[in-house]
Amino acid sequence: MADRGDEKEKRVRSATIAAQGLGLIDRETRAIVPPLHVSSTFQRDEDNLYRSGRNYARADNPAFDQPEAILAALEGGAGAMVFASGSAAATAVFQALRPGDHVIAPKVMYWSLRNWLDTFARVWGLAVDFADMTDLADLHRLVRAGETKLVWVETPSNPLWGITDIGGVAQIAHAAGARLAVDSTVATPVLTRPIEHGADIVMHSATKYLNGHSDLVAGALVTRTEDEFWDRIRHNRISLGGILGSFESWLLQRGMRTLFIRVKQACANAQRIAETFAAHRHVLAVLYPGLSDFPGHAIAARQMNGGFGGMLSIRVRGDERAAIATAAGVRIWKRATSLGGVESLIEHRSSVEGPDTPCPSDLLRLSVGIEDVDDLIADLAQALDAANN
Repeated sequence: MADRGDEKEKRVRSATIAAQGLGLIDRETRAIVPPLHVSSTFQRDEDNLYRSGRNYARADNPAFDQPEAILAALEGGAGAMVFASGSAAATAVFQALRPGDHVIAPKVMYWSLRNWLDTFARVWGLAVDFADMTDLADLHRLVRAGETKLVWVETPSNPLWGITDIGGVAQIAHAAGARLAVDSTVATPVLTRPIEHGADIVMHSATKYLNGHSDLVAGALVTRTEDEFWDRIRHNRISLGGILGSFESWLLQRGMRTLFIRVKQACANAQRIAETFAAHRHVLAVLYPGLSDFPGHAIAARQMNGGFGGMLSIRVRGDERAAIATAAGVRIWKRATSLGGVESLIEHRSSVEGPDTPCPSDLLRLSVGIEDVDDLIADLAQALDAANN
């Protein structure tokens, strides 16, 4: 089953795919919740073959089947793979390249992956450039026809929430002979399906919205085409061992069943919070694609369907001290790293990212959950007031 109007096959919508887990029923028990497969190995047939298609769980774990099928359907892709973490998924793409290949990534992106690209990837032999992906002219300047093999995009970009025109980047990347990979962790397939805009690979830190309950670390990739490059990524997963455990795979498919209602509520809450604090006396700026004066709002409105995400940042008037004091003063928001869970989180990002961070020192990153939005607004307001008294 897939979404978005294949009238010939009368396919159902994505929210139904997610909620019913593709509607799969266990053949043996007729259970509507899939069984948990924990075996690490599988028996050969008497003639030494594996007609079951299962050999060893590092490559053939049946626990992967349902979450991967759901993700491929939600993203409109030809196939999907789950990994031990978002970092494992992302680095598997770059490790499928060859030493000497040129790649371009955003200047503002998930900090851990940016550090990996700036250190390990360079040592391994990749030529790495960082572009302002909100400016197609900057990408044009850096792309090398025939040499650039991968363009990596993150939109909205963490933690400043810049918006990249996926279709525009796809045209530039493909004209140069490069693949386009999109980190769509924040947008989720609820809001954006990058393959429809020209992406070749979509990456998710499944720890975040896909699972949505802050009880799992996982990553995922979805591909437009199951080609030779995809086979190299699959081989990397098998040989390097960055696989997801059976129980974690089960948790992931469980979490995706509520993906649409969680993301829609988080989007609605984030929009209210952004609008409320945009004019607050203790807030210098609110960074959120859903605000009409936010750079990139028009692009976001075009490629994000049904909301602008549950992530935003605020810059606190005063200085770093006022921002940290605000985070210290909340009672309902939780001071913690990560994002995309049902609970709302607040974090002073520049303290986490260090001296090379693009984050202003007065910035607080907010992951908006599904609590009552008036409680979230009142709690943040009292913390801002207390920090500035």
